[in-house]
Amino acid sequence: MENLNLASFLIFFITIIISLVGIYSHGGFAEKGLLHPYSVVHHKKYYMIITSGFLHADMMHLMFNMLTFYFFAFQLETMIGTLNFFFLYFASLIISNISTIIKNKDNYYYRSVGASGAISGVLFSYIMLNPEARIGIIFFPIGIPAPIFGVFYLAYCWWAAKKSQDFINHEAHFWGALAGVIITIFLIPNVIEIFFRKLF
Repeated sequence: MENLNLASFLIFFITIIISLVGIYSHGGFAEKGLLHPYSVVHHKKYYMIITSGFLHADMMHLMFNMLTFYFFAFQLETMIGTLNFFFLYFASLIISNISTIIKNKDNYYYRSVGASGAISGVLFSYIMLNPEARIGIIFFPIGIPAPIFGVFYLAYCWWAAKKSQDFINHEAHFWGALAGVIITIFLIPNVIEIFFRKLF
């Protein structure tokens, strides 16, 4: 079953379907599942930590995340196995939201959506296992060495988290990426050795 990339297929298609319903529904569907730290802490709605990862702010947000998922998640699952991938994805999703929940636990007006934290975990796990890879960016024709891309990605996420005025949780990108690295080390103890051997 692992060769079928079962976890990647399920997450990919379920995220697209639920996100589309949330984007085009006018019945408050998305409101029930988005990340609302106030409700998570004060009303024990812990499910929001997971459900928010299956919702997106708009079509551009959804397309960008799903493109990134498509290019890296299926390959990563093949390399680490379905159960490990499933664990990494959802652990990254949960960890990436912890800082946001703590900071905004008393802010009734804060809300966010997106799978970005989990996908950042996937991306950085891929970089750990394939540091020799080159990663392309839309409208930029030259592939960037994966480790360099990772550094700039983290810097951008940190900057965007300070400037953001939308429902996209940019801070989750940063913590999700770090979670992906840590979880990969936990799952594959010799991954640091693999990283430097492939890099040099």
